[in-house]
Amino acid sequence: MTDFWEEAFKDKQEMWGFKPAKSAVLTKDLFVENKVKTMLIPGIGYGRNAQIFKDSGMIVTGIEISQTAIDLGQKHFGNDLKVYHGSVTEMPFDNNLYDGIFCYGLIYLLNKEEREKLIQDCYNQLTENGLMVFTAITKEAKTYRQGTYISKDRYEMFGGVRIFFYDRKSIEEEFAKAGLFEITEVVENYPFYIIKCKKKG
Repeated sequence: MTDFWEEAFKDKQEMWGFKPAKSAVLTKDLFVENKVKTMLIPGIGYGRNAQIFKDSGMIVTGIEISQTAIDLGQKHFGNDLKVYHGSVTEMPFDNNLYDGIFCYGLIYLLNKEEREKLIQDCYNQLTENGLMVFTAITKEAKTYRQGTYISKDRYEMFGGVRIFFYDRKSIEEEFAKAGLFEITEVVENYPFYIIKCKKKG
């Protein structure tokens, strides 16, 4: 998987531009409203979704598997953004607790065990009353049931990318123990669910 993302970033460089995703804007509003001061972005990429949080006064830490993406982020955002180089499947990278966690367009690339571990690892790193927001591709995507079937609702496409397509039932199953309180929908380049969780004290 590392090689795939290294090649993707090398080929396309800043392939998504620097405008934050709609989900990031909505999450920023939620985090500001709830006075989030510190946050973690697993799968931060080159940081296009980080700036909006930094501009709102939050201290952002990231995790990223691609060194190329990290280098691109440093080129554009400087060194004031702490990014751990590694896979989200190897979390935690520190013992810090964060007020907010934003995980964009990543969880659906993992297998069931990895998804469960990521959700739990993120939940474990939340402060009391902390919030975590995940975005996940829905079954409304045109790519659903395309490519090679791997397992229920999971397909391989785009030259080796494995994608799990969520519905509300699978979200409830996977996030029920992680303080799930709201599921909304947003259209980015794909139809996404925005999954909101809160850690109760």
